[in-house]
Amino acid sequence: MDDNKGKTLLVLGGSGLVGMEILRQALANPAISRVIAPTRSPLSMAVRHFAHLENPQVDFSALPEDADWWQADAAVCALGTTRQQAGSRDAFRAVDRGYVTACARHARRAGTRTFVLNSSLGASPRSGSFYLRVKGEVEQDLTSMDFRSLTLVRPSLLDGARSQDRPAELVGLLLSRTFKPVIPKRLRAVRASDVAAAMLQAALMAPSGRHVIESDAIARRH
Repeated sequence: MDDNKGKTLLVLGGSGLVGMEILRQALANPAISRVIAPTRSPLSMAVRHFAHLENPQVDFSALPEDADWWQADAAVCALGTTRQQAGSRDAFRAVDRGYVTACARHARRAGTRTFVLNSSLGASPRSGSFYLRVKGEVEQDLTSMDFRSLTLVRPSLLDGARSQDRPAELVGLLLSRTFKPVIPKRLRAVRASDVAAAMLQAALMAPSGRHVIESDAIARRH
């Protein structure tokens, strides 16, 4: 792609907490001239008025393999759900692993060479936690896809206004804010806007190889 032109960014999971922050920051960034954000339902009017935003509606269980928008300078992925929202372990894995790896595979085949994933603190394919094990498996899947630049961002609890009510997370955030001085930095809640900024920075800089940004390094990167 022509380096004299603005970057094309593919945003996956643009309707979620981190995804919306990525969109907001990307649409305001002069280095990015085209943003493609495929979602199941149309994005909110807060972002749809931007002329350089494309918002194709897709079924993530039957993705269009030949869509021209898979080819981008970088893809950033904030796709994800929760076990409660998904309804079962299998349904959760279908989204957090199946959808993510399918999108990454299509993007890589189309020529996208930079991929940034919003993962999780503690992600490991050997974790005793089902959630963290799935996150680790996804990281493993992406590592095998030979992206020129792969960045895995592993935030702790996310601090931000969600569209869905998540009582357990609200309690966790309250405790994190109350006891912040005595909580180790790597375990403190991290702002969704900071996670988005770290992901966007990684996408634009596109450092060669595989990189991991742990939770305590997210906020101090910008």
